[in-house]
Order: sequence, then C-alpha cells, then structure tokens
Amino acid sequence: MLLPGMMSDARVFLPQIVALSQDRPVQVGNMTQGETVEEIAQQALDAAPPKFALAGHGMGGIVAMEVIRRARDRITRLALLDTNAQSETPALAAAREALIVKARTGRLKDAVYDRVKPTDLAPGPRNAGVLKLLLEMALQIGPEAYIRQCRAMQRRPDQQKTLRLLRCPALVLCGAHDNLTPIRRHEFIATLIPYARLEVIADAGHFPTLEQPEETTRLLRAWLSQPLAQY
Repeated sequence: MLLPGMMSDARVFLPQIVALSQDRPVQVGNMTQGETVEEIAQQALDAAPPKFALAGHGMGGIVAMEVIRRARDRITRLALLDTNAQSETPALAAAREALIVKARTGRLKDAVYDRVKPTDLAPGPRNAGVLKLLLEMALQIGPEAYIRQCRAMQRRPDQQKTLRLLRCPALVLCGAHDNLTPIRRHEFIATLIPYARLEVIADAGHFPTLEQPEETTRLLRAWLSQPLAQY
C-alpha cells in the first residue's frame, strides 16, 4: 500500500506503480477524507489486506506511522519517504492558519506554492514538470480536502515511541535537496527504528518519486526484497 503526501494522489507514485505492479499488487490509499491522522489511518487499514507492506510519502508517511501504531502485526515492512515522526510545532501550526484562509478565499494555488517551493526540489530539467503536476493534483483535490489535511497535520501525534517498537524491515528515504523535511530529520527517524536503512537520493528534493523515479523504484524494490527472518 502506498500513501501519498499532502494534496497528492496516486500520480505522485505513478512511476513506482507502473514498475512494481508488474510483479505484485499495488494499492493506493485515499488521503483526502478524514479529519484527523487517526481517521485517515483507520480508513487505510479498513481498505487494506490482512498483511501488507506500507510506504508513505510526506503526510502519507505520517499516516503510515499511525497505521503501524494501530496494527503493527499487519505490516510486513515499512518505508517512510520525506516525512516527519514528530508532532507539529506551534510555529508551523500557526503558519497553517494563513494557508487555510487562502484556501477558503479561492487562493488554493497560492497556499500550495507557499508550502512547496522550487527550492524544495533538486535543480534540474524535471523541476518544472514536477511543480506543474503538484499544482494540478492540488487543484483537483480541492480546498475542502486541503483544509482537512491542514487540520489533521496540526493535530498529528508524535510517533517516536511507535517507531522504537517497530521490528520489521524499514526504509527511511529522502532527497538531499529536501528543505521541507531535511536529511537530519530522516537521520533521526532512522535512529529510532531498529534495523532501519537510511537512503539519501543525491539529485532529488521533497518528491524523489517524481524527481528521480528510477532510483526511488530501485530502492523500494530492494526494500521489498529484504528478508524478514533477521527481524
């Protein structure tokens, strides 16, 4: 199961879906309906098979950690991409209020670009296309879902204890140019999870699934191939 990030849908994982679905079933969770991280996580669990591998990007990673907290025995392996295990800081929670106002007043595009900037991606030819796709997804998902996601992020739980209890193959992945969730945050996440493998993609930012799809897919395939016995 793949969980997209904030204001993203399956298209954020499209290269991985195309590649991985050749030899395994791939399911994408809906991140747009719940009012809280807990609600969204329960919806994902309700739609998932009894046992499954779980990967989440951004907010999807935050929801994935809540899925683990609720049903650790159902998750065979976990991948966290460009995400955060800690609760929202007061400063960022307050900053989201201005973004919510923009979304409510017909300025969703401005709210999206206030949060994700070109400097959050790696420089290169794919940069403009990734930003265009991010805006297309956001505008199609719409302001109501954006406001729900902002509220869920503001109230999200800290998951450090959840990660310390994890005993399955775990991949922690980020882009070297990610300024939204920087490398140091992923280094911290990797220290929390026993046996976690940290991977940093040099020529990617906050969206390695789109910026460096081949390398991201390669790392996810290696994660999916890791033996369970050592855990």
